[in-house]
Amino acid sequence: MSEWVPKTKLGRKVLNGEITSLEEVFLRGYRIMEPEIVDMLLPNLKTEIFLIGGSCGKGGGIRRVPVRRTTRMHKSGRRHKISMLVAVGDGNGWVGIGLGTGPMGKQREVYEKTVRNAKKNIIPVMRGCGSWECRCGGDHSIPFTVYGKCGSVRVKLIPAPRGLGLCAPDEIKKLLHLAGIRDLWMKSRGDTRTRINFVTAVFNALKSMIGYRLEERFKEKAGIKIGE
Repeated sequence: MSEWVPKTKLGRKVLNGEITSLEEVFLRGYRIMEPEIVDMLLPNLKTEIFLIGGSCGKGGGIRRVPVRRTTRMHKSGRRHKISMLVAVGDGNGWVGIGLGTGPMGKQREVYEKTVRNAKKNIIPVMRGCGSWECRCGGDHSIPFTVYGKCGSVRVKLIPAPRGLGLCAPDEIKKLLHLAGIRDLWMKSRGDTRTRINFVTAVFNALKSMIGYRLEERFKEKAGIKIGE
């Protein structure tokens, strides 16, 4: 971290200690352009790789793999690229996703690029207990029903009572666990086999909860009076 030389105003403020939390970054309306900012303010991040690609398996089935391969035809011949989708989060209200592409045979470089993109897209997730069956006042679920979309995929996230678990596909559970959500109902429609759109639609649903109520919580945590 000592070798990091900030290139943005926010980066310099974080390095100098003027900003000490991601809550303050969002309250002041800054845009995160350097992943090192997240590394300093939120060091204990976990990473999950989504299985977005597929290869032919035995018997004609599809075996899911974390790398999606694409081919383009040029005058000089075929050119191959790979794509990866990664999520980062602390399991306590912060999550981000990133998509990265690169040439075939350089999976490590593409993975590192994708993680950097995910850190730059990190957002706060508003948690609560909005289920009429529970009403415990905890933060195990979400406070209200939200919707998200990407491409043809439409998702609906519904608060669930404590102990129910995540009623969602395995790939979506990765994102919800990193966000710190433990109980949730989910409905979806569209071409959910396109996992990039599926994961992005759920992320957009979580992103839609950023608003005044979340700003209130941030200000209370930072000791700022509401209205300042």
